[in-house]
Amino acid sequence: MRRTWQRIYYAIATLRWSVLIAVIVLHALLSYFVLVVTGETALISDFLVYFYYYTTTATTVGYGDLSPQTAAGRTAAAIIILPGAIALFTAVLGKAVSDIGNHWRRGLDGKASYASRHDHVVIVGWQERATKRLIETLLADRSYHARPVLLAAAVDANPMPDAIDFVFAETLSDFDSYKRAGASRASTILIRGATDDDTLAATLAARAAAPDVHIVAHMENEDAARLIEHQIDNIEVFSSISIDMMVRAAHDPGASRLANLLFSSRTESTAFSLRVPEETPPLSYLEALVALKRSHRITLIGVSEAGGKHLDLNCVGEREIRGGDTLFYIADERREPSAGQWRELAKQLA
Repeated sequence: MRRTWQRIYYAIATLRWSVLIAVIVLHALLSYFVLVVTGETALISDFLVYFYYYTTTATTVGYGDLSPQTAAGRTAAAIIILPGAIALFTAVLGKAVSDIGNHWRRGLDGKASYASRHDHVVIVGWQERATKRLIETLLADRSYHARPVLLAAAVDANPMPDAIDFVFAETLSDFDSYKRAGASRASTILIRGATDDDTLAATLAARAAAPDVHIVAHMENEDAARLIEHQIDNIEVFSSISIDMMVRAAHDPGASRLANLLFSSRTESTAFSLRVPEETPPLSYLEALVALKRSHRITLIGVSEAGGKHLDLNCVGEREIRGGDTLFYIADERREPSAGQWRELAKQLA
């Protein structure tokens, strides 16, 4: 008998939830019918009374306030109601624990889907120390609120489960992996492959999966970096600038410290960017520089026209800023004037 019930339990535990619930309903109806036949009217006088009795029986609580009174009712409870209800309740608990564990394991193994996530950062590629430092630096920037998603082929499990979510890919060019990572709804995709070939393949896959998302990629070969940047829209490709910094520091002492400060998320007075709202009336660079310094404590350092790749630093005072332009500035934290504040600013300067 014990072996039979074990087989029943394992069979039920491996069923889908819909089937398991159907079996529970059928057993509850059978139990109700048995109580009707045996004349246990006190247990079936009301639906809530029966539900209470069946639940306390299934969960083995057995308060004793409700119990069969006739010999036939007790026999039926011992043979049909008690074993079946308890077995089904145990199966429900086992399946729930199993499903929760499998769900957690799927996320850890990179098999879960984050397609519904939005405004997050997708990080493509894993190079141990370099990627870990990138993630830690990204999380240190308080402007990022959504949990990042790592898409990688070089690891079998989430390397930083307390900080990021993980999507495993056979290769960095696996199109479906970008769908599971929610790439099409991400704010940015950061790509750094083990080789330039990996980075190129990942960049093409990312652009196909997310045509409108901003992509930032790292390549060792400067010529390849420039080629990709000219061929693909809305992408920034960079290579190592350490040699340039060494040369600049040789001629201009302190230049390397300046570069580190401008691009660090851990220090004050860091470089940021913002997009001027489309409906903003035109205003001159010099007027905007002075007004934004007074009203928002930010220092403009450059302008990029709407949809353009050219970045104009040290602009002439008469350079016109229009809606859709991207402004680059230095501040102790990210600051973005609202559309109303821009209109008010332009109105004051008119």
